[in-house]
Amino acid sequence: MEALGPYFPFIAMFAVVYFFMIAPQMKRAKQEKNFAKEMKRGDKVITKSGMHGKIVELSDKDSSCVIETSAGKIKFERSAISMEMSKKLNQPASK
Repeated sequence: MEALGPYFPFIAMFAVVYFFMIAPQMKRAKQEKNFAKEMKRGDKVITKSGMHGKIVELSDKDSSCVIETSAGKIKFERSAISMEMSKKLNQPASK
């Protein structure tokens, strides 16, 4: 047990980094992957660059989607859709 004494601060530091940085990042990546997988036609979405639209076509072959905007239809990668902003857009307004 005394042999681990000098290494305890490094072990504790790694544990803190893991639980406060690495684990939440892994959880978020999993949530974003599930969000992209669960998208369907007719969903209103917002891209990470701020473009609003509605999904009109999904492609599993190249992991893309076609979004209809007021300017026309545009093809995006599913990863370009913002999970947070799209979920806020689809939530009913609360008073």
